[in-house]
Amino acid sequence: MSKRTLAILACLGATTIYGLNHTIAKGVMPTYIKPFGFIMVRLLGASFLFWMCSFFIPKQKIERKDWGRLFVCALTGMGINMLTFFKGLELSTPINSAVLITIVPILVVVMSAIFIKENVTMQKGLGIVLGLVGALFLILYGAELRQDAPNIPLGNILFVVNAVSFGTYLILIKKLLEKYHMFTLLKWLFTIGLVLCFPVTIAEFNQIQWGTIPASGIGSIVFVIIGTTFLTYLFNVFGLSQLKASTVSAFSYAQPLIGILFAVATGKDSLTLVKVVGTLLVIVGLYLATKKPRPKQLT
Repeated sequence: MSKRTLAILACLGATTIYGLNHTIAKGVMPTYIKPFGFIMVRLLGASFLFWMCSFFIPKQKIERKDWGRLFVCALTGMGINMLTFFKGLELSTPINSAVLITIVPILVVVMSAIFIKENVTMQKGLGIVLGLVGALFLILYGAELRQDAPNIPLGNILFVVNAVSFGTYLILIKKLLEKYHMFTLLKWLFTIGLVLCFPVTIAEFNQIQWGTIPASGIGSIVFVIIGTTFLTYLFNVFGLSQLKASTVSAFSYAQPLIGILFAVATGKDSLTLVKVVGTLLVIVGLYLATKKPRPKQLT
């Protein structure tokens, strides 16, 4: 199996976990753990895991000129990104988070073309547009609204900030992956992110009453640490090492698809024509966005 195929599977794995996370993380917030306290748990857990993994690879030293970019990556990818998403999820709904995550690929395509001169082919552009249409079909017509949302407008604004921040992270980390091993980068990114978020997250972290959290809640927290944090960042970074940033971001369109398939599989939703059409559009869109273009033949 080629590295490109593995990268596509990794990105699909990451977006699958993200698709489940919209509902799983919401299930324990804010009843058992508040959003900023949850971020502290995520950063502590992932930092530990990435440092453990880094001991099994050759030691690398970050060059002085790269620390600035590394800091901004940590700020956008582990700081602003996480804080705004989880706070937005507390205030708004999983459906709204799925809607607004679909702006990430568009932002990344634009920023990739401007800042890293990434070539965006017509095929990839068509795939991104089809994916967007399919994702909106699934979100607007295929999901059940939630009532546990105290401030939807503010939550939605935070989701937009989250999308911009994550898009920026995908663009900036691409260059660093050309020089450093992914475990080297991720251990420092999460360590810096932990330091940056500490003043904001420590108060809610100290409020966690671990003894009152049921087994299902602990399971959700473990899923967020290992799945939504450790594995998704690892999968996305591996994907970025083999694919263009715009290609990796296009997998965001599959998140509402995964969420609906999960709901259907657990008997909480049923298939309709709209959902089938939306699913097909997302699949075709992802195929076009990830399909390697044929090299031009010389005549």
